[in-house]
Amino acid sequence: MTETPIELVIFDCDGVLVDSEPLSMRVLLEMLAEQGVTMDAEDAYEAFLGRSLASVCDILSREYGLAVSDTALARMRRDLNAAICAELQPILGIRQTLARLDKPVCVASSSQLERIRLSLDVTGLTSFFHDRVFSATMVAHGKPAPDLFLFAATQMHAAPEACIVIEDSPAGISAALAAGMRVLAFTGGSHAQTPSHRDRLAALSPHGVFDDMRGLPAVLRDLEKGRKVS
Repeated sequence: MTETPIELVIFDCDGVLVDSEPLSMRVLLEMLAEQGVTMDAEDAYEAFLGRSLASVCDILSREYGLAVSDTALARMRRDLNAAICAELQPILGIRQTLARLDKPVCVASSSQLERIRLSLDVTGLTSFFHDRVFSATMVAHGKPAPDLFLFAATQMHAAPEACIVIEDSPAGISAALAAGMRVLAFTGGSHAQTPSHRDRLAALSPHGVFDDMRGLPAVLRDLEKGRKVS
């Protein structure tokens, strides 16, 4: 069976284009420790991965009784930006893959626009996307709501069923499915190596799971031909 042709590839940023999740988690856990909240990395990934900062703060308030101050948030952003500038690396093979793709692409990320652009600049990926960068700050509800992906598709003049999303988080996969889009779970980031993380993604029934970004063009061809992606 032939699937609907893919007219737009929507990339998440953190953990998909750039290997930033360990940096983000380190800075977040440091901030939480300063606020008196102790959490291990695995629990934090499960609770916060793929969510906007506003959603993270809402979870912290609702489930931990922690109201994160503006001062703490500003310090966290400063520390994270410094870590990005000093340490951030692109996902292995992403430059070659973006150069080979013959379809329109864009970014739709839970991060703030300033941070997305910084990450793309530091890793040399800006030229692949230019102004086709969309942030959760542009919509009413972040992932796992579908708002961001639907907004990106509208801006890029693509129907949801003709879009495919590349995601690394349960929240992102849920958002893509809710938007009526096909979604591939990417497990090649350094934070995505644990069996428990991969099991959480697989349980959401994405349209495929892959761990080597260099194989994405072939995966997309298989999807368009209706072939199963494992």
